[in-house]
Amino acid sequence: MSAARTAPTLPRNLALAYALLVAYACLHPLTGWKLTGLPLFDYLTAPWPKYYRGVDLVLNVLGYVPFGFVLVPAIPGRLGRAGVVLVATLIAAALSLGLETLQNFLPSRVSSNVDLACNTAGGLLGALLGLCWGHALFDERGWLHRWRSERIVAGHVGDMGLVLLGLWLLTQLIPGNFLFGSGDLRQALGLATPLHFDPERFIGLEAALVALALVGVGLFTRCITRRASPWLILFVLALGLGAKALAVTLFVPAADAMPWLTQGARRGLMWGAPLLAVALFLPRLQQHALAGVALLAATVLTNILPHDPYLLFDQGPMRQGSFLNFHGLTGLVATAWPFLALGYLAALGLWRGEHLTER
Repeated sequence: MSAARTAPTLPRNLALAYALLVAYACLHPLTGWKLTGLPLFDYLTAPWPKYYRGVDLVLNVLGYVPFGFVLVPAIPGRLGRAGVVLVATLIAAALSLGLETLQNFLPSRVSSNVDLACNTAGGLLGALLGLCWGHALFDERGWLHRWRSERIVAGHVGDMGLVLLGLWLLTQLIPGNFLFGSGDLRQALGLATPLHFDPERFIGLEAALVALALVGVGLFTRCITRRASPWLILFVLALGLGAKALAVTLFVPAADAMPWLTQGARRGLMWGAPLLAVALFLPRLQQHALAGVALLAATVLTNILPHDPYLLFDQGPMRQGSFLNFHGLTGLVATAWPFLALGYLAALGLWRGEHLTER
């Protein structure tokens, strides 16, 4: 079998990670499970719903497009072009069918044959797009595979690092969170905010949080790369800024064009950028350790700072349809991300410690 027809590991890992994220989003909040006594598959023959929103139909299709796209290069090419598209579509349909059926046991969710049809259509559309461009990205001769082989730590360890960077970008899509902030455990554990709001102290601590998170994420990115290059770090941080700007712009009814760029956030960016630049000249072992310390310190600040009372956003859309699924997913990822990243850094040092001695 030629190398070009061998399924690479990155799309398989991306497909698995995406399937887990979709499962959580569809089953959120994962509480209140009970038997309804109704036949499990009655929803498959239900009539067209009387009330539906066009945006939910579109989002249900779009939500499965990336899954179908990465499934195509993840499936061995010996099945042929039509066979790969068929298998990818069937996997997407099976995932959706399983999740819609499980929703029977959640009073807060409604199983829907319309959602199943939209998800399957999204999987098919993604598979067709993957047939056109997926192999060009992920196969050995594809530019993404070449870039990943040249720049990122080899094997599943490198794949997981890239997945974690993608999840970090997802955490920035919560409009009410601090810029680059994540790991807030207060709501999950029912804890009160230890500090009351004091404007001057708040600005200083927010600046420290943003600076530490910037350094931590920047050095995390450096830790999964083979050789020093600031461009990937700048690209990841720029995407994080863009994600935060998009989330706040959509949900914050403010006249200010950039309400997310608070005084504390501006100071944090100004402090963090030169600190990160200096840290990139340190030996790799010290960068690795500093990445973990910075992420841990930023997480501590996230948990002690009161919420910004001036950043008010419209929560109405987040309680409806697919936005509810997405908000539940981003909330879970934002809570867990720094702890996953710290665990990953520890594992990276144990499993691939030899690369830390390189420049």
